Amino acid sequence: MQPNHQLLTDPQASAPKSGGITYQEALKKRAERPTQLLSSSQSLLSLESVGRTDVGRDRTHNEDYFSIDQQHFCTSDFLDGSYRGLYILCDGMGGMAKGAVASKLATKTLRSYLNSRWQRHLPTEIGLELAINTANKAVYERNLKEQRAGSDRMGTTAVVVMVNNTHIRYVHIGDSRLYRLTRQSGLQLLTTDHNAYQRALQRGYSPEEAQAFGPQLTKALGPWSGESLHPQSQTLAVEEDTVFILCSDGLSDHDLLEKHTNSHLIGMLDFRTDLTNGMDQLMALANQKNGHDNITAIAVRLRPQP
Repeated sequence: MQPNHQLLTDPQASAPKSGGITYQEALKKRAERPTQLLSSSQSLLSLESVGRTDVGRDRTHNEDYFSIDQQHFCTSDFLDGSYRGLYILCDGMGGMAKGAVASKLATKTLRSYLNSRWQRHLPTEIGLELAINTANKAVYERNLKEQRAGSDRMGTTAVVVMVNNTHIRYVHIGDSRLYRLTRQSGLQLLTTDHNAYQRALQRGYSPEEAQAFGPQLTKALGPWSGESLHPQSQTLAVEEDTVFILCSDGLSDHDLLEKHTNSHLIGMLDFRTDLTNGMDQLMALANQKNGHDNITAIAVRLRPQP
């Protein structure tokens, strides 16, 4: 992350709940409820993905980390369809090795937690929230073990996407983003950055006034206990050819994707094109325009049955 991309301390964010059961306990009780299945008979013709990470032009160490876990089942046992994928991208903070440790630890914790609870159907939205809190706890306890405090604490952003045929669930923390690209709607940003600028906008400041608050993160995995995160997961269905792009701010800075949708993204929707080549061109563009930071992205291309 950029040197000035730090965590914004919010005393209210780390305040524990008083009375009754804890937020974590309430989540677990809700997660134990029966899963409600999405009503859709549509399946996928194909599911493709490619991930890339680059240190950038101005950095000597990469604090980003990503994971792709994709499977194609050809048996009738998987009633929701034959494709599924788990995609995780984390952008570490804390400088050099600390950020790299946080992003790798969070990614591996999320992957292990979600895969262990993924049977025939997607984990619930509450399950995704529990996964985020579990990863937060892993990084938080690492900070405690190493006696890190204040600005010395390590942390990481996270964006997670789960695909079960045309059923999608995602969750995020921090300013790593998730975009959706379709021919009908174009490029859409699905996530809202957890930073001081966005919080100022939500409190009624104009975009010009909000710029003064800077890019400091208001949420991240690791610096605080899990009681403060309250991540919001979302569920959606894919009804047309779609490309999802998970990315760190090294790619999304300066509205790079929005400005270069026609030149570097639209072609990814064509299933006759090589998704790998498209990603390589996008990373080259990001290094040219945003080489000040580490750059990481995952592109996921889905083609549903007509």
